[in-house]
Amino acid sequence: SKRDERLISGFHRLSSSAIHRQPTMASKSTDTSSFYEDEKNLKVLCDFLRSNDGPAVREAVEMDKRVYYLKGEKLVNFMMEPKKGTKWPKSLPKFNTRQEAITVCGELCNYQFIHRSVKRGKGDLVISRDREFDESGIFTWIYEGDKSFSHFMTTLLIAGFLFCVCFPIWPNFLKVFAWYMSVSMLLVIFFLVTLRGVLFLSVWILGFDFWFLPNLFDEQLGFVDSFKPVYSFQKTKEGQLMYRIAIAVGFSSFCWWAVTQPSEFDGFVKGQGDFIKDLYAGTLLSDVSQTDKENIDKPKRDSLEDLLSSLESSDDPEEVSEEERLEKMMESLMDAEEDLTDEE
Repeated sequence: SKRDERLISGFHRLSSSAIHRQPTMASKSTDTSSFYEDEKNLKVLCDFLRSNDGPAVREAVEMDKRVYYLKGEKLVNFMMEPKKGTKWPKSLPKFNTRQEAITVCGELCNYQFIHRSVKRGKGDLVISRDREFDESGIFTWIYEGDKSFSHFMTTLLIAGFLFCVCFPIWPNFLKVFAWYMSVSMLLVIFFLVTLRGVLFLSVWILGFDFWFLPNLFDEQLGFVDSFKPVYSFQKTKEGQLMYRIAIAVGFSSFCWWAVTQPSEFDGFVKGQGDFIKDLYAGTLLSDVSQTDKENIDKPKRDSLEDLLSSLESSDDPEEVSEEERLEKMMESLMDAEEDLTDEE
């Protein structure tokens, strides 16, 4: 019938289209496999996998060295379907099948970009004798990427260290600049800590925990992450009512004293201002030690006034005549001159 003929013709068209598609898919798979056979292309792939957009890794210690590792299954899953928000590089072809990703992971092992490891304990890894890639295994990154930036930063660190060590021979304007920068940073940190404490106490009295830059002093975070989030706000835990009342009374008493005793408070503010001025001027500490340091190479000898005063204090004026006193003074002067000649 005509209906059967139409069904048969439709089936032939579908079969022919499927036959034409198979070589196309096969060619794509062949192109992807051949692309990642080149070591340079594998390095480009490793640069992407080791970047911030790559798969999540964990830290551990292997052979007394900090390393980063991940499970083989997670690596293959990421190569097949990257995490949300990740842009796959245009220079790298995507993987069409899971077997392609596994094959490329095997190439990473062959080129020693990664190696298989075994867990010996929490955060402790050892190198496995098995070199083959397996999704159930743990693999540690050996590839560290381009080290040019790392070498540049290391050179900059060494140069900065040597520059700081040569501080005694710095020109005077650089020493003054370093002093002003150090004092300014010290004051910024002091006022920042004071501001955070005052804000916390003011809100904590009302029953809430408010921190400005809560992760500022977290040693486990990086420099940028220390400033995230900008603030935190949450309800205070139970059982702190009495402490909040005591702090509220103390804070209110201080505010009342500052308002009712303006002369004393103004004196306190003026004293702090003078302290900052002396700090910037470098006159906060006595310079006696610096004077002693400058005169360390000069010979120390008593002046004429010191000699006369010592003679007057040691001898009784009634028993010692004026001539004897002059003779002793001359002997002391001669001894001092001989000592000075010996030193020269």
